Amino acid sequence: MSTHDTSSAAPRSSDGASREAPGGTSSEAAGVTAVAILSDDNGRHEAGAVAPGDVAPPSDTPAAADSRTRPSALRNPWALGLIGIVLPVLLVLAWHTLSTNGTFSPVQLPRPSAVLAAGWELLRSGDLWLHVGISTQRVIVGFLIGSGLGLLLGALLGLSPWARAIGSPTIGALRAVPSLAWVPLLLLWIGIGENSKVTLVAIGAFFPVYTTVSAALRHVDRHLIEAARSFGLRGVKLFTTVQLPAVLPSVISGLRLALAQAWLFLVAAELLGSSMGLGFLLTDSQNNGRTDRLLLAIVLLAVLGKLTDALLGIFERWTQRRWSVAGTR
Repeated sequence: MSTHDTSSAAPRSSDGASREAPGGTSSEAAGVTAVAILSDDNGRHEAGAVAPGDVAPPSDTPAAADSRTRPSALRNPWALGLIGIVLPVLLVLAWHTLSTNGTFSPVQLPRPSAVLAAGWELLRSGDLWLHVGISTQRVIVGFLIGSGLGLLLGALLGLSPWARAIGSPTIGALRAVPSLAWVPLLLLWIGIGENSKVTLVAIGAFFPVYTTVSAALRHVDRHLIEAARSFGLRGVKLFTTVQLPAVLPSVISGLRLALAQAWLFLVAAELLGSSMGLGFLLTDSQNNGRTDRLLLAIVLLAVLGKLTDALLGIFERWTQRRWSVAGTR
């Protein structure tokens, strides 16, 4: 195709992005749009104007395309929620069957009704909310501290070759240290109080975010960065406008892994030197032979982990609306 528009054609760079003359009032907006298109494609193809006579690609968002490929029953949120309840109900039924048909004794596997009774007992005494509240507070504070540091250090090592060469081997070695190995050292340095538990949770939340962010930033498309710099984006502006949105799926995945690690490290922190929390409830129930309370603590950890992960899902949808560029296609 050889049609040319000599009246409005703008010079193009080697990566296919159109550029306006310096000083143009809309050059930065055009640059951000071009960069956004490249960011959404994540290096799979380069952005460029559609030549006259060519057929433009459909302006479907990934969510719309995914909704068309899913079965009709999964497109209804209510139906999707009901389907998700099926497996937990089957697990509870299997639990009830195994605890009543003689496969397990009441000490080994109490009935679901016995676990509910133990929960009601703790609820009436006020201890249940105390255990749940303290553990949730420790997870949230440690998760925010650890994931924030992981994002900052991951961005530094992902963007700077010198920082990566200096810090990556040491951080990689520390990442291999088991969670329980930190407990006696933290108790020696910080003491048996609240700070040592929050610090251990922060350690657990740090490494997943650091690993995913640093790895993702190293693989951001070079043409994307060059296009952004050609429109004057530098430093923090370049990171928040282009690089961070380009690796946003990896960041969210890292945050979800970090949240799961935070709950795991919480139990490790509360197993030793704690008088409150779900981890303490686990050990105290084991020492006293209260398997019903032990199972209650496990169920509460599962429910709280799912609820906090759902909150991250809401945050993920907000970031998709905030930085989504699918509508610019």
